[in-house]
Amino acid sequence: MGRKEAARGMFYPYDKNEILNLINKFLKEAKIPKIKGEIVGGIVPHAGYIYSGPVAGYVYKAIEGRKFDTVILIGPSHHVGFKGCAIDINDYWNSPLGRVNLDKDLIKKLIDGKRIFFDEVPHLKEHSLEVQIPFLQRVLKNGFKIVPIVMGQDTDSWVYLSKKLYDILEKEKKKILILASTDLSHYYDYRKASSMDKKLIEYIKRMDLDGLIKALNNGEVEMCGARSVLTLIKLMKDTKAKPLFLKYLNSGDTAGDKSRVVGYGAFVFVKGGDMLTDEDKKTLLKIARKTLEEYLKTGKVPDFEIKSENLKRIQGAFVTLHKKGRLRGCIGNIIGRKPLWETVRDMAIESAVGDPRFPNVKYEELKDIDIEISVLSPLKRVSSPDEIVLGKHGVLVRKGFNQGVYLPQVATETGWSKEEFLSSLCYHKAGLDPLAWKDKDTELYVFEAIVFDEKEFGLR
Repeated sequence: MGRKEAARGMFYPYDKNEILNLINKFLKEAKIPKIKGEIVGGIVPHAGYIYSGPVAGYVYKAIEGRKFDTVILIGPSHHVGFKGCAIDINDYWNSPLGRVNLDKDLIKKLIDGKRIFFDEVPHLKEHSLEVQIPFLQRVLKNGFKIVPIVMGQDTDSWVYLSKKLYDILEKEKKKILILASTDLSHYYDYRKASSMDKKLIEYIKRMDLDGLIKALNNGEVEMCGARSVLTLIKLMKDTKAKPLFLKYLNSGDTAGDKSRVVGYGAFVFVKGGDMLTDEDKKTLLKIARKTLEEYLKTGKVPDFEIKSENLKRIQGAFVTLHKKGRLRGCIGNIIGRKPLWETVRDMAIESAVGDPRFPNVKYEELKDIDIEISVLSPLKRVSSPDEIVLGKHGVLVRKGFNQGVYLPQVATETGWSKEEFLSSLCYHKAGLDPLAWKDKDTELYVFEAIVFDEKEFGLR
């Protein structure tokens, strides 16, 4: 039993070749950065292809050629009012490009008859998920299945769905992609829509759920698929994936009429990998150098115009200063609270004048100082020191009010054993007993770091 297309000939062309020609055009025009990590999620628009296709193309360009066993599609209900999360009952969905089977095994694990249930009615006329199918068929390798979920109008179903998905994904061995379908602001003039959508995109970049919910409730921003996006953001935060903004346009850009537009945004969420380009790294090093020169000379903190979206992500970082090969200062922010470029700028100043182990750096010293930057992944608690890999993991130790941290390169530079590394961390950095890392009430956290310095890029 299969679901029939409801949006064919309206939201996208009826003819198969016309569809492929349009999608190929969108993919060709999409210019995306090289993504080295694992893409696990995305936010895509769902208007007619001539309106939102140029933006959707960025997400599908990013996943083109990748292998996924299942794609979970989450979208809003535009035609049927209900509460909870409705999964279609059919065995497959029809598409002009061929059938796509539903992942019945995964659906069985999701269905609980309470908040998540079978109901084909919300799917019969719904376009928000259907318009994604031809894109997926064009860019993914053969054999993927789908789980189509339409969300109702209750305010907290997204929390429930996100937790249910997290519990399943933690145990699932399949390679799964989760796409949240939404358009942004609706029917404002071009300037107001662009302003609203810019604020919304910033909330997503920061993965600021509380701020986003407040902004949605007071009308500061809009999304027709708000619950789908909230589900995805919470899930991505829980799984330590990071957002990568790819593109924003509205219908005034794609269709021409700027008097009454709809906004469209494209994001992917990435786990692992080095998302910084060489140009990003050079920019950060130049920011650190310029900051030190200006601050140590004038006492003023410079501002910078940043274009790279990678550098606008909220992320932790350390700045390390070496003078003629010897440590001269090292300060960082483990848990990112500001955009990466701003973290590096602030930590450059702190490493020069805030490291209590050293006297403040003088302007005249800068000619002899080399700058190293470590960009950090999120912290992950480990249950045993056995999980720590020297040279790969930095470690934070915490017991009571005492804590200390070593970057991954400390183990490489010192040649310590794991026991020496952890004992020194406890004693010298956290002010604890050297063997405190063995205590059951001592917390151990690991993180990874992308480490680069000025010499690597010929800046010194």
